[in-house]
Amino acid sequence: MPSYSGESYRYSGWNGEQDLLQLDHEDIMAELSDYLLAQGDVQSALKQMMQRGMRNQPMLGLQELLQRLRNKRQQTLDQYNLNSAVNEIKEKLDQILETERAGIQRRQEAAGQRSQEIRERYEARSAEGEDSASTVDGDGLDPTSAQRLADFVDQMAAQKREFLGGLPEEAGSALHALAQYDFVDTEAKRLYDELMEQLRQQVAQNLFQQMTQGLQNGPDPERAEQMKDMLEQLNDLLQQKLAGQDTSGEFEQFLQQWQKQMGADAPASLEQLLGSIRDRVQQMQSLMESLSGEQRQELDNLMQNVFKDMGLQQEMEKLYDALSQLFPNEQAQRYPFRGEEGVDLQEAMALLQQLGKIEELEKQLRKAQYGEGVDQLDPDAMRELLGEEEAQSLDALKNLSKELEAAGYIRSDGDRMELTPRGMRLIGQKALKDIFDRLKQDRFGNHATKRTGSGIERFEEAKPYEFGDPFFLDLHQTVRNAIERGGPGLPVSLDPKDFEVFRTEKQTQSSTVLMLDLSWSMARRGSFYAAKKVILALHNLIRTQFPRDAIYIVGFSTYARELKADQLPYITWDQAEPYTNMQQGLIISQQLLARHKASTKQILMISDGEPTAHVERGQVYLGYPPSPRTITETLREVRRCTRDGIVINVFMLDKSYYLKEFVDQLTKINRGRAFYTSPETLGQYVMVDYLTGKKRRIA
Repeated sequence: MPSYSGESYRYSGWNGEQDLLQLDHEDIMAELSDYLLAQGDVQSALKQMMQRGMRNQPMLGLQELLQRLRNKRQQTLDQYNLNSAVNEIKEKLDQILETERAGIQRRQEAAGQRSQEIRERYEARSAEGEDSASTVDGDGLDPTSAQRLADFVDQMAAQKREFLGGLPEEAGSALHALAQYDFVDTEAKRLYDELMEQLRQQVAQNLFQQMTQGLQNGPDPERAEQMKDMLEQLNDLLQQKLAGQDTSGEFEQFLQQWQKQMGADAPASLEQLLGSIRDRVQQMQSLMESLSGEQRQELDNLMQNVFKDMGLQQEMEKLYDALSQLFPNEQAQRYPFRGEEGVDLQEAMALLQQLGKIEELEKQLRKAQYGEGVDQLDPDAMRELLGEEEAQSLDALKNLSKELEAAGYIRSDGDRMELTPRGMRLIGQKALKDIFDRLKQDRFGNHATKRTGSGIERFEEAKPYEFGDPFFLDLHQTVRNAIERGGPGLPVSLDPKDFEVFRTEKQTQSSTVLMLDLSWSMARRGSFYAAKKVILALHNLIRTQFPRDAIYIVGFSTYARELKADQLPYITWDQAEPYTNMQQGLIISQQLLARHKASTKQILMISDGEPTAHVERGQVYLGYPPSPRTITETLREVRRCTRDGIVINVFMLDKSYYLKEFVDQLTKINRGRAFYTSPETLGQYVMVDYLTGKKRRIA
């Protein structure tokens, strides 16, 4: 069997510390370049990248993170049923009552059976002639006393059953009433005490989490009294705050007195404590709003009676009143839970707390989408709600501009972000790579050059030397030819026929103007982004591969102007200048090319429409459809270019009748080439044309 030797990989368990993203700054800049070319502004490009993330990379964008948060919320709503929080309490209450009734029945049956046994024993002894007065029960009961006891138990059982049968239907009122009830069954009493303790703890923890951490030990009455004292002091502080008084000193005393109860996470200020309590109260109100009408009434009644049981009702009313004044116009959110999985009160509050965190994080992400509050993004909250992948993506988005700035690709200029020279080079390289990645080897033509410069490019392919060839000697093949001809041995004798040289191409030195249409139609038809990318790529190619060549950029819309290299990433179409002034663009191009005497001069013009503006005696004339005068003046400049030896190659992104007619006249005058292409293939056409115009095989 064939063997395979490839890369080896080592896998390990997830420990929460691995970096899932492993992003490279160059990869980020390469991705950013597409957004920058489309937006023309670094800040807008960063904003778009934060919105959408990175294609084919694990960094999620704000839109995807928002969607995952919404999916998490919907999944929670579809899974759980909050009505069960009240139903569970009612089920436990029913269990308590059922256990108590069974205990009453057992007590009643036991008393009747005992009375019956005593009577039967008494009658049996009387029949045997024994003294009945001396035959009593071990507890000193005779049949009459035993019957009276059984009757008392029956009466007590009837009273107990009447009381239990008259309990309010609401669970809260029923539990409150049972606080004064003397249970017959010890197990029922234990279940009741356990339920009440659970409710007290849940109410205290859910509403006053930061004030109950130290209230877990000690007798229940003592904890309730501590809670009451804390609330009384807190309400006094709130009244002072509402009166506009400084409460900082009093709050310090409050913290010192209740330091043990506050625990390690004691709030740093009264505002922080109130914010926590407000959030908890809103969650409880959201729970109320999310229940059905009947269940809402049940829970409200239950909470009121728990407060009564703890002696906190009056203080809670004061607290609610103060919070409504401090935080007016805040309404609880209703959540449409529709699932089947039941939860208790504690779990219901935890779910609402989670939904509150989801909403808060959603607010942060929506603000970040508009470029606000980016520093407030909380990766830890994202990690808690969704997971590590989402948290690392959020952290990367939050620090995106800082990372690129630290890597030297962008820099801050006041309130504005701009590319550094390093960033400019990388974006140009990316644009060039994207175009060449789509080129195939057989797409290159074989156009001859009109003039030649001194540049020569060597190929790895060798050929026998001919007189006049550049002497790029293939030494290995030359020596091999000599050995094959003369045989092995030293010295090796060389003959002129043994020499082989590498094939070469002659490169022309050229001066090029890239004319880019900035008119409104380029953006409307979706061509501007592709044209801008081609201009940037070609500029990078010429600067890196053909440094002796001269290159200029001229943009034209209603007016034409020269564009500098450092402006290229930021070029945008002229929204307020919808016309196409090719004539002025050709005039500026001629002026720029006139600076060079001995090189091939050419204009590469990218457009999608015929000329609709021209300059005459310093005045701009506009017209759509194109006026004959504009066409005539534009073609006059074409003739001037032709007389100066300037070749005009036109790359047209449209094929309308009038456009083709104009282009036919242009190429007939100038003898340049015309290409009708699309935004998708524009880059290949321009690159192939430029490169094949640079070379011809000479040896």
